[in-house]
Amino acid sequence: MRIISGQFKGRRFQAPGNLPVRPTTDAAKESLFNILGNHLEWEELEVLDLFAGIGSISYEFISRGAKNVHAVDIHPGCTNFIRSMVQKLEIPNLHVFRQDTFAFLEKSRYPYNLVFADPPYQLENIARIPDLVLSSACLVPNGIFILEHSAHYHFENDPRCIEERRYGKVHFSFFKKPD
Repeated sequence: MRIISGQFKGRRFQAPGNLPVRPTTDAAKESLFNILGNHLEWEELEVLDLFAGIGSISYEFISRGAKNVHAVDIHPGCTNFIRSMVQKLEIPNLHVFRQDTFAFLEKSRYPYNLVFADPPYQLENIARIPDLVLSSACLVPNGIFILEHSAHYHFENDPRCIEERRYGKVHFSFFKKPD
């Protein structure tokens, strides 16, 4: 895996093989961040990365200049790996939370203007995640939620879904929280 652009562009990292992760491919990640780069001011972003895994998406946001990124994952090996990368890259504004994503969403009141979620594709309640995020107090009005998912799910009929993109087996659905 590598960091595509920004301050840490070209930095490579390898997740330990014993972690239950399916990192977003570099091609899909690059396409996602090209889309976002045309619509966002990086320096103003407060980002929440749910099901953060090894932190690949978090590092991209930080590298591009996001104000703060909070990475949430329940697996201790994943959160330990992200913490080790935070130390290695000396990133003061990437904060790691070892917690269940659903419990985090219920309790968090921190105002994020972008939430990204990359749940395990076999997770049973993926279809509920947009409702949970968009109704939570953590996503600000007009905030963006991006869900990475398999081809099994379709959200184009959800009025809050503003765009869907597909890159091979990786699908991104973009949602906007109403005012």
